[in-house]
Amino acid sequence: MFKKIATGVVAVLALFAGFITTRPDTYTVTRTATVPGTPDIAFGLVNDFHQWSQWSPWDNLDPNMKRSFGEPASGVGATYGWTGNNDVGEGRMTILEATANASVRIKLEFIKPFEDTSITSFTFKPDDDGTTVTWTMAGDHNFMSKAMCLFMDMDQMIGKDFEKGLASLKTAAQAEATKRAEAEAARKVAEAKAAEEAAAAVPAEGAPAVAAPTP
Repeated sequence: MFKKIATGVVAVLALFAGFITTRPDTYTVTRTATVPGTPDIAFGLVNDFHQWSQWSPWDNLDPNMKRSFGEPASGVGATYGWTGNNDVGEGRMTILEATANASVRIKLEFIKPFEDTSITSFTFKPDDDGTTVTWTMAGDHNFMSKAMCLFMDMDQMIGKDFEKGLASLKTAAQAEATKRAEAEAARKVAEAKAAEEAAAAVPAEGAPAVAAPTP
């Protein structure tokens, strides 16, 4: 009897394993949002890992998370490593490609609690309401991740984080756009004041010149 049960269990497990292998070998998660300001604002918040603390959906999950940044500070070759609690694990990002104000392509490596590598990309396109930002993650499924996806939806799981991150990116971009607008307004006021002062210092046309006093 025990032998029959064991044989049955093995057969079921074999069928289950076979079913898992039929699952998709790759995955892609994409979310899009429109953020305020010109593309250079959103691009700058993504292309410089030092700025990710303003909007990354994972950056504040562990207040004691340790971060490390490599050189250069931004653009191709820039790196960002982190080590934290079970919510954030350990990993590393490296910027592979960066086209100014248009796109950023990043290699994302998870080390703990599991090892995995994927490619994350951002694109930035101007539109009437600001900048359309598209965030995409693509990677390969191994046997374990295929099995996990039977019980969880990768798109929903990661997609929720992307949506949260894009909402925060919108807030950060709005703050930067407002800061720039205020600076530009202040510059124009200063220029206008300087022009008025310069005009006041020039004698009116036709006014008699005042002779310098005789020593």
